Amino acid sequence: MYRLIRYIKRNRIKSLVIFVLLVAYYFCLPKQLFKDPTATVITSQSNELLGALIAEDGQWRFPESDSIPGKFKTCILQFEDEYFYKHPGFNPVSIFKALKDNWSSGSVKRGGSTITQQVIRLSRKGQSRTYLEKIKEIILATRLEFRLSKDEILNLYASHAPFGGNVVGIDAASWRYFNRSAHNLSWAESATLAVLPNAPSLIYPGKNQKRLLDKRNRLLKKLYENGTIDELTYDLSIAEGLPQKPYPLPQIAPHLLQKVAKIHKGKRIKTTVKSSLQEQANFIVKQHYNQLKQNEIYNISVLVLDINTREVLTYIGNSPTDRTHQRSVDIIDKPRSTGSILKPFLYASMLDAGDLLPNTLVADVPTQFGSYQPENFNQSYDGAVHANEALSRSLNVPAVRMLQGFGLDRFYHYLKQLQLKDLKYNANHYGLSLVLGGAESNLWDLCKSYAAMASTLNHFNDNSSQYYTKEFIQPIYNSESKINFGKLTNEKTVFDAASIYLTFESMNQVNRPESDESWEFYDSSQEIAWKTGTSFGFRDAWAIGTTKDYVVGVWVGNADGEGRPGLVGVQTAAPILFDVFDVLPKSDWFAKPYDEMLEVSICKKSGYRASSICDDTELQHIQKSGQKTAPCPFHQLVHLDASERFQVNSSCEAVSRIKNTSWFVLPPLQAYYFQNKNPFYKPLPPYRNDCVESSGISMEFIYPNQQSTIFLPKDFDGNTNDLVLKVAHSKPELELYWYVDSKYIGTTKDIHDMAVLPSEGEHMITVVDEMGNELKHKITISE
Repeated sequence: MYRLIRYIKRNRIKSLVIFVLLVAYYFCLPKQLFKDPTATVITSQSNELLGALIAEDGQWRFPESDSIPGKFKTCILQFEDEYFYKHPGFNPVSIFKALKDNWSSGSVKRGGSTITQQVIRLSRKGQSRTYLEKIKEIILATRLEFRLSKDEILNLYASHAPFGGNVVGIDAASWRYFNRSAHNLSWAESATLAVLPNAPSLIYPGKNQKRLLDKRNRLLKKLYENGTIDELTYDLSIAEGLPQKPYPLPQIAPHLLQKVAKIHKGKRIKTTVKSSLQEQANFIVKQHYNQLKQNEIYNISVLVLDINTREVLTYIGNSPTDRTHQRSVDIIDKPRSTGSILKPFLYASMLDAGDLLPNTLVADVPTQFGSYQPENFNQSYDGAVHANEALSRSLNVPAVRMLQGFGLDRFYHYLKQLQLKDLKYNANHYGLSLVLGGAESNLWDLCKSYAAMASTLNHFNDNSSQYYTKEFIQPIYNSESKINFGKLTNEKTVFDAASIYLTFESMNQVNRPESDESWEFYDSSQEIAWKTGTSFGFRDAWAIGTTKDYVVGVWVGNADGEGRPGLVGVQTAAPILFDVFDVLPKSDWFAKPYDEMLEVSICKKSGYRASSICDDTELQHIQKSGQKTAPCPFHQLVHLDASERFQVNSSCEAVSRIKNTSWFVLPPLQAYYFQNKNPFYKPLPPYRNDCVESSGISMEFIYPNQQSTIFLPKDFDGNTNDLVLKVAHSKPELELYWYVDSKYIGTTKDIHDMAVLPSEGEHMITVVDEMGNELKHKITISE
């Protein structure tokens, strides 16, 4: 050290020059050698190529790889630089031989460049190949050797070497010329690619095939002679042909590629997609697309999620349609009318809030709320139907009546907790049609919500009856992302586990959703909680199902919103749903969350908690919040005579001879429709003629009263005016049900006025209150 200091003092100028040169040498190499744009590349969870988007400059240039395939590495070293791992960045022997050959021939016959020098030359685009440039390359090459390891330099070369046309790098070249990963190339294929960077123009189809073949075979012979490959491998390798034309790159998940490119443009992203499942689902979608397009239905999207990891396993943004029908549009995240797909959320909300039990009877009768009149898909009514059956059959009228009773704002609050981003307006904007497709959502959010519900139930059973705070988290498609479910807590996130379980139990019932037509399926080999939906005007068909481990979501329709006859969830989306479930691993059914449930006595007929007079009960597990529901309102004690054919009371029968019997009684309008589909339903027996009824309820017509013949006037346009019927009731708060000639025409409450337009002739007007009291009046209409 002392001698060095003395030398510097004696040779200050020389030392300064040396110092400047060293500093210049240190900084002569740019921090980033290559700034070329790269293709966006996505791979599966097992690193299989799913698709690539060409770089901005029109080159197929993949992002730099971390490793080089062994066969290609051997070939490129044998062909380009045998002493790569021994020289300091340049090979003096090779340079001397190149100078000697070029001097004797009077032209450039060989270059003598090492792979490190070629990396420098590739990074210095457009530089003339002069001896001065060669000296610069040598200097920069030695500097590169100090910065990077030999393997890193080799990776740079393999990633940026030209392979003919617009193909750059070994990864892109292997797919373009051999339609497979570079790690799966044969010796002959690896040798072909190894000789190409030296003369990339040889690869053009139909040109220079003989020269390319000779160069490849010479390299193969060298490999054979140095013992790298055996004789059999050599013979088989030279017998292989050359690539004749470039292959298109795989496009197994093109819409996921578009999604990735928006955030990670020019990057290589390892996704969570399972390639085998993605390809199977692609095949399923293609089969159904070929059938559906005959009915001018052109677009399909499918999403499959792993519930336990919340990873996207399959992402199909659209069917393999054409540009005219928006092939490039990714429909998974596009808002579409929800149809009935939100009904399970309403059912779960009412269970969670304690407003409903799983089998509670709900009304299914003609209903009108102002100008809004919902109808069932088959335009028929059951009168009364168990809530779980109404869900599994996707009945519209019970759903709207349930929503009206539960409260629009309360349901909307639950939906907002699910973080459905397309719910952009307030509850009143959607009204009661919210549960029938009045709102929009997207396949991503809906699948996320179903997955979160399933995961909530799984975690509750797996973690000593506790919940995670972040169950309703976004799914992931980037394998580097990690799911954080938050902390364990005793408080539910949105729905309690019991409400979710009971909802899934209802969705698991194999009933005919929405229609009795075209139902020759689905006897699935595994239990699936699933729901279909169809939007107004047959524009959107949905099917979403969940098992303990997987959620599958399907949307079918036209991207431009055109409706088509037959575009119904159960007919178009459900078959795809079950075909996809068939290729997924089988799952067990959800475990029952006993810690969130109570065992109570339930009235079998009504589904309510059994009252003391319910005659047919059973023990059922219900959600804890359900214990606050009212007892059965449909059973009442009826006093009968000994024959049980007539009602009696103390005015006509001795008390000791009166038989007290529990009777299942529905409100008149519900009973009217219920008994048509339930022949065992027995209406209340009439009072015996000698008995005095003492119901304490009375009603009478205000108009028409004594008149038997009514003349209907006409207005100035010649149209006949309505007849306004009016009734006074001792309890006006009761609901009245109106009939003309046994045909139901509507209900009134508080103010009992009903406008009708009967035809000319005799008619029977019948009014029945909700207590079963009946009033009849015969009129004659004359014009």
